Amino acid sequence: MRRVGVVLASAFVVAVLSSAVGQQTSDVRATAEAAIRAADAAGLKAAQANDVAGATANYADDASWLPPHAPIVKGKEAIRSAWAQLLSSPGLKIDWQITKVDVSRAGDMAYTLYKYEMTVGAPNAAPVQDSGKDMAVWKKQSDRTWKIVADTFNSDLPLPSGTSK
Repeated sequence: MRRVGVVLASAFVVAVLSSAVGQQTSDVRATAEAAIRAADAAGLKAAQANDVAGATANYADDASWLPPHAPIVKGKEAIRSAWAQLLSSPGLKIDWQITKVDVSRAGDMAYTLYKYEMTVGAPNAAPVQDSGKDMAVWKKQSDRTWKIVADTFNSDLPLPSGTSK
């Protein structure tokens, strides 16, 4: 009978500890998601204000940016230069919203999914409107901030007719 009591007590302790660990994991993930959403919102606000430094502040020094129809852009300085070119586009209007944040159990990596809309002016032509999706991979840094280590986006719009794949 005593063995049954020890087994039941042990099972109770394991259940309580598992619940506590699960709650801590949930708290870590919720805190990470809130931090990522806040950093992203600041990046969007900066992009909408044509603030290149603010728009690229969320990228890690060794990040990679994978824009559509262009080679990969490696490193924060190169990403900053590419964003400067994008943000200097005439009549640029840009907006995006996070549609999903998924943080790893360890709370050190995450990915975000987005939808975006963008309008770019064109000389002697109607503005070009685009909408699409984006995916970014975030990594928690040693200073406890979150930075994007990989970012890619592409349009939902079909290729113009006559364009080969």
